[in-house]
Amino acid sequence: MIDVQNLRWYALYVRSRHEKKVHQMLLERELTSFLPLLETWKQWSDRKKKVSDPLFRGYVFVNIDMRKDHINVLDTEGVVKFIGIGKKPSVIGERDIEWLKKLVREPDAVNGTVTSFPAGQKVRVLAGPFKDLEGVVVKEGREMRLVVFFESIMQGVEVSIYPDLLAPIAGAAKPAPADSSRQHDIVAVEKHFLHL
Repeated sequence: MIDVQNLRWYALYVRSRHEKKVHQMLLERELTSFLPLLETWKQWSDRKKKVSDPLFRGYVFVNIDMRKDHINVLDTEGVVKFIGIGKKPSVIGERDIEWLKKLVREPDAVNGTVTSFPAGQKVRVLAGPFKDLEGVVVKEGREMRLVVFFESIMQGVEVSIYPDLLAPIAGAAKPAPADSSRQHDIVAVEKHFLHL
């Protein structure tokens, strides 16, 4: 019987181009595995095809009881190591996993990944498919770029987003409630964003 109290998410570093294979093997071992994939269209000279590529090359996420399952995970072909500090694997927060799931559901908004924490204004998304995500604004203009950075794996995802959907975060304070006119504007922008 699985003791859900001891289950935590961890990131695995896997051999190059082994993400899907490792993910499948972990599932076959009855372990909970998550591989964030982005579906995109690839154009060749003779055809166009929809393909699924890992959001983060070389990474697979697993939800395990470290004491019981770590050997089983490390024994999986293609797994190199757990990601962490020194020899201690870093726990990935449930919120980060949920954010990753939101990001891969909107592949057209994803511009790519980054490997360093950007400088800029920290913001929270107020509405739309990325509601409640937090990140840093890196470009301004009609369409801003928002970097959602996952410190536990030192990787980030850059997405396109409308400025009206963002609110600045001051320290760890919760966002102030929006007034009714601003809320109306947010809903209008959200509807426009979803119809693009």
